[in-house]
Amino acid sequence: MKKLIQSMFAATAFIFLLVGCQKMDRPALGDYPQDVNVPGGPLKFFAAFDGTSPDPLRNAVDSIRANFASSNPYTTVDGINGKAMQSVDKKFIKYQKPNDWASTSKSFTISCWYKKDGQTKNNAGGNGPEYIMSFKSNNGHWSGGSFLLMLEGNNAACAVKVMVVDKDMHDAWFTWEGGNTIPGLLDNQWHHLVIVYDNTSSTMKLYINGVQNSVVPSWGGHGDINMSDAAISEMRVGAGPQNNFDSDDWLSSSLKGSIDQLRLYGVALTQSEISALYTNKE
Repeated sequence: MKKLIQSMFAATAFIFLLVGCQKMDRPALGDYPQDVNVPGGPLKFFAAFDGTSPDPLRNAVDSIRANFASSNPYTTVDGINGKAMQSVDKKFIKYQKPNDWASTSKSFTISCWYKKDGQTKNNAGGNGPEYIMSFKSNNGHWSGGSFLLMLEGNNAACAVKVMVVDKDMHDAWFTWEGGNTIPGLLDNQWHHLVIVYDNTSSTMKLYINGVQNSVVPSWGGHGDINMSDAAISEMRVGAGPQNNFDSDDWLSSSLKGSIDQLRLYGVALTQSEISALYTNKE
């Protein structure tokens, strides 16, 4: 009996030792910022980019599910609130998925702060779009992506463009371009950008610095956004879905600026909720 007890004690000690070693592979809870959000709540993905770790993957962690980036070549700079990510030309931050955002959202809100100085450029140096984020897709869609969010233009007239593909391969463009471009967005200052898709109206709203733009594009009665989570092979922050980074391919353009406080909600936030994000620099 004595030998049996000693064997059980040794086995238990080994298990505790093994678990302790495994936990050392992930940062302690205090090593990355966390947002107030109940389990299964509306905030599905949140990267504050506020880390100061020598490990760049920890500096880009999503604090909702401790979803670590698989690649982060960006550098840390001062942000709108704490630290932020400074882009590296022809590079991007890569995540496998935006958690369950695509699989559960009927409406959605994407919120971030960005800072960009002057004309947007493609990777060959000519005028072209610069991406806030995109989803690289394996569903064979013409663009190679199921979601695109980009800026294009100069500080006098900047376009904001959003493209979404649903499970049935139907796509829609929501754009503020042509006569609806927006001045003052590329002045090397931090700006708060929010897009809101509302399934009850099938419309996309744009908010800049807490103020709704008067142009409200519609997806003609589409209803629920109905995206395919299975089609998303990569979530990219700071680049389009293609890989021709040495060309002028607009689908491969990368960000030449800074980004902070990236949030993906599975609901359509209200004006007051968006104003609070702006006021609190969140």
